[in-house]
Amino acid sequence: MKLAALASSIHKWLALIVGVQMLFWVGSGLFFAIYPIEQVRSEHRIAHQHTTLAPMPDRSPAEMSALLPEEPTRVSYETTSAGEQVVVAEFAERRPIMIDLNDWEVVSPLSADAAAQIAAAYVADAPRIARTTLVTEESPEYRGPLPAWRIAFDDAEGLAVYVVADTGRVAARRSDLWRVYDALWALHIMDWRDHENFNTGLLIVTSFTALIVTLAGFVLFPYRLRLRKRRAG
Repeated sequence: MKLAALASSIHKWLALIVGVQMLFWVGSGLFFAIYPIEQVRSEHRIAHQHTTLAPMPDRSPAEMSALLPEEPTRVSYETTSAGEQVVVAEFAERRPIMIDLNDWEVVSPLSADAAAQIAAAYVADAPRIARTTLVTEESPEYRGPLPAWRIAFDDAEGLAVYVVADTGRVAARRSDLWRVYDALWALHIMDWRDHENFNTGLLIVTSFTALIVTLAGFVLFPYRLRLRKRRAG
């Protein structure tokens, strides 16, 4: 019975320590299983885009160079979700530059109205835009290229679309469901600041402790079963 007493003591006190976190693990895991990740990412809100390759601009390299501060590391010809054909020049040390192929002028960084047009065209059956905010710092909700425009829509899902100010690309979609998912994910991996590191010492120690609690419970099970049989007899 010494083993049973030891297992009982370990099981009781360690369960008190990690019991709340184990509840978070089970509850958040159930939430993750219920909601498909595609719904969490608001993929059903993306408008069908007719992707077409933008034609090469009928301009000389010298004309493009005149609009750029230095030689780019990458140049891409793109069509924004609003249907505008642009050139995006990217550099090693400075922010990208976007050039409108129609007017052949630099249009970056985007204005709030231009970013709102891109976001509205990107979202299927886009509702009214509730708020437009320029984001210049990373947050748990958005860690993409900066600066970016946060276009919040007035709808039941609390949808917000992030449009990169220098490229016109949609970098992220966020909804109330995503925010709940992210909060539960932070609890699940025990990273309450960045919500992405699941290799912390705290998580490893807590998981190891939970494993000991579980093993102690298995050790206790046959002893508890015998005790119940004796009492019933």
